[in-house]
Amino acid sequence: MIDATTIDPAEAAHFGTLAADWWNPKGSSAMLHRLNPVRLGFVRAMIDRHFESEPKARRPLAGKRALDVGCGAGLLTEPLARMGAAATGLDAAPENIAAAKLHADGQGLTIDYRAGSVETLRAGENFDLVCSMEVIEHVTDPAVFVTGLVRALAPGGLLVLSTPNRTALSRLALVTVGEGAGMIPKGTHDWSKFLTPKELSALLTGAGLEVIETRGLSLDPTKGFVLSGDVRMDYLLAAVRG
Repeated sequence: MIDATTIDPAEAAHFGTLAADWWNPKGSSAMLHRLNPVRLGFVRAMIDRHFESEPKARRPLAGKRALDVGCGAGLLTEPLARMGAAATGLDAAPENIAAAKLHADGQGLTIDYRAGSVETLRAGENFDLVCSMEVIEHVTDPAVFVTGLVRALAPGGLLVLSTPNRTALSRLALVTVGEGAGMIPKGTHDWSKFLTPKELSALLTGAGLEVIETRGLSLDPTKGFVLSGDVRMDYLLAAVRG
């Protein structure tokens, strides 16, 4: 176990205030609901590629353990459980964990939800799939956070991350417009803490992983959010042990 924790209490408190509204597609988490299908599509594509599962298989994660770090109220964790995984959701805000448990119970899903940081996982507790979506930009020390993610990854495991890029476009879209117009709760982002793909890839490589895919997440005026080659606003990244 790593002694330090990368939880920022102010960040945890901010997201904890959103817990009750997390599953409302028209509420404060509306942007996450719009992002989630695209993120889930990338995760599924990486699962099929890495674990050599059939694209149409309903439970490609059967017999595998999956960890969702910074799970919120379970928007990604629940689909991982439906794909057959023994799913664990970890979040810094106890309010989010309470909301996640309540929603999972209502869906008849068995998910191991825990409040805490990835650094506090038991030594030797490993997962075949580790996901962390839009989280690393909120922690106190990205390098320590990545070390925690890698320690949680089983040999032969797959790590999937998403995070905003630190560009002029991301500042405009996510902070100036997104938060300024109320589409994203004010105070959600600190642009100076965003990581570029090169910076995040260097952290992963330094921790012993090999980056196998990087895709941009862009806003198409006619289709909404889509995967693309444009990483200027937001991007998703998959890595495995090299």
